[in-house]
Amino acid sequence: MRFSVSELVVDCREPASLVRFWAALLGGTPVDREADWSYVDPPGFRRLAFQRVPEAKTVKNRLHLDLDVEDLTAATERAEELGAIRVGARVTDEQGTFQVLLDPEGIEFCLLG
Repeated sequence: MRFSVSELVVDCREPASLVRFWAALLGGTPVDREADWSYVDPPGFRRLAFQRVPEAKTVKNRLHLDLDVEDLTAATERAEELGAIRVGARVTDEQGTFQVLLDPEGIEFCLLG
């Protein structure tokens, strides 16, 4: 038996708002299927869907996106212009360089340069 990922679903408070952040960051057209469910199909990536849940995020993600970028500084600045918040300093280790950010609902993701 073989499985494949159809989409990644993110629990959030405001799907229509959050999908617009991710569509602006990754590309694609935001779609509001209903008040509690929105999605975007970014070029070269699986669908990202956003579903409304009643509770706010309270702990660190157990899963996050690592996004490859050509220019880490420019990409970080663009994400911040769209509403992301930088977390800590840029990190460089034997694997490379990355910057942790929070999307507008506090969901962690990393930009890899």
